[in-house]
Amino acid sequence: MDEHDRMEPGTLQVDDPWYAGAATQEWEREAPPPSRAPAPAPAHEPERGSGNRQGAEAVYLDVQQSDAFQRMRRGYRRFVMPATTVFLGWYLAYVVAATAAPELMGRQVFGAVNVALLAGLAQFASTFLLTWAYARNARLHRDRTALDLRWDTQERIR
Repeated sequence: MDEHDRMEPGTLQVDDPWYAGAATQEWEREAPPPSRAPAPAPAHEPERGSGNRQGAEAVYLDVQQSDAFQRMRRGYRRFVMPATTVFLGWYLAYVVAATAAPELMGRQVFGAVNVALLAGLAQFASTFLLTWAYARNARLHRDRTALDLRWDTQERIR
């Protein structure tokens, strides 16, 4: 049985180490008096969080300038720019038609369904179609390269 199963309904148990005693106590401590400044770090220890920053920057710049990365970015732009242009054009055409040609948009197709309603539903359908096309394009043309570049970058930084 898990410890969460024994809790009363409505109570929340956080199993995050940041909420554990050490982290909480650190934030709850009072600040040192203004006259006592914290001691500087010893000269032989690197500053916390600096890591191998310059080496990592060089690796990322090298990867960014690589042929594989540039091909991946070109493929991304080759899909996204036309798709965005067509989609925004389609959206703006709907808005312009709704304001400039209300008689066209109000024309009944069948029953209570008019052109505006069909065009509005087509907006939803085209959004889902574009999302599917983007995900498929990324999966087929860019994801493998991106994963390889990420793996290579992490290996070179270590």
